[in-house]
Amino acid sequence: MSQKPISRSADLTRLRNEGYDLEIRSGHLLVNGVPYVAADRVVKRGILVMPLNLAGDVTVKPANHVAHFIGEFPCRADGTPITTIGEKGNGHTKLGEGVEINQTFSAKPMPSGAYENYYDKVTQYVTLLSGYAQKIEPGATAKTFQPVAATVEEGTVFKYIDTASTRAEIGAVTAKLATVKKVAIVGLGGTGSYVLDFVAKTPVGELHLFDGDEFLQHNAFRSPGAPSLEELATKPKKAAYLKGIYDKMRNGIFVHEEYIGPHNVDALRDMSFVFMCLEGPDKKLIMGKLEEFGLSFIDVGMGIYMSEGVLGGILRVTTSTPTQRDHLQKRGSFSDGETQNEYSANIQIAELNALNAALAVIKWKKLAGFYQDLDFEHNCTYTIGGNMLRNEDVPTAATGAVGSGQQ
Repeated sequence: MSQKPISRSADLTRLRNEGYDLEIRSGHLLVNGVPYVAADRVVKRGILVMPLNLAGDVTVKPANHVAHFIGEFPCRADGTPITTIGEKGNGHTKLGEGVEINQTFSAKPMPSGAYENYYDKVTQYVTLLSGYAQKIEPGATAKTFQPVAATVEEGTVFKYIDTASTRAEIGAVTAKLATVKKVAIVGLGGTGSYVLDFVAKTPVGELHLFDGDEFLQHNAFRSPGAPSLEELATKPKKAAYLKGIYDKMRNGIFVHEEYIGPHNVDALRDMSFVFMCLEGPDKKLIMGKLEEFGLSFIDVGMGIYMSEGVLGGILRVTTSTPTQRDHLQKRGSFSDGETQNEYSANIQIAELNALNAALAVIKWKKLAGFYQDLDFEHNCTYTIGGNMLRNEDVPTAATGAVGSGQQ
């Protein structure tokens, strides 16, 4: 049977968010891993079973107070049966395909005598059974937080369900990011790899990774994760290596093991948004093309220097949208390979790369309507020495419609 009722019903979603291992089979709700005491006073795990009362794919008030159980008859801590909830079942009773129970319980809630929803019904029975188990095994709980695989019918890019958004009750806001079809990350060095880490955990349709470099030993110290010595020895391409990490979590990651330049910049034409995380002689051309394509993009930069035995410097996040482009020439970091500027130094450290990426992704999410945006700044800098964030290039008449740039 479809698992949609779990994600579409507030009571079942609440149970799953709290860590209960739920499953739906043959019109029944199964709660796996419920601790109880067997007759030999050993704590075991059973399965609560309840018929689901649905209106379409959404639960309504349970039809009755009865629950079934797969397992031995539960006992008190001293091994005596909990006869207040029923008598020991005889053998196996098949309720549907894949649902064969051993016991049937009756525990009416007082004073109403009826459960208003499945959250109340499940927690009442779980508390009754696990309470005795906890006297023998403190900490025994049905809240096992088992990972939940996503199904095709749920229409998600993730391979397991995003319970973080549902637990925080921000599913409607997160859904805005699902409308973004294609995000490109050009350059997968320190900052670009962290941009990938953050964006991969959003429901954007596709992630396109552009980088022709190999993932080498120095990259391991300024990128997310921890590659093994054996992995580094193979000198994998950055794009392929990083795809291998995030493929475990989501679908829709596409590798382009090449540098973007005049010969292939058209590959960015169909993107919804672009993160520019690179330096080099072709950067100015690429940005010009992105403007020509009518795309919104973010360019990141970092200028770190040594001064009197400590490091200082500035991180920069520059946003370009169809409504505001003129600031880019004075804010962006452009290098012809010989000329150096304040953002072209090669000192990179993981936490600074991560912060630069975080500021860029936060700005992107503002453009997408995920975060509140009061200034609509198109340039933001963070100065290490003064621990100071500064917004610049704020539109004269800022409105919420400035430069979403999503397609």
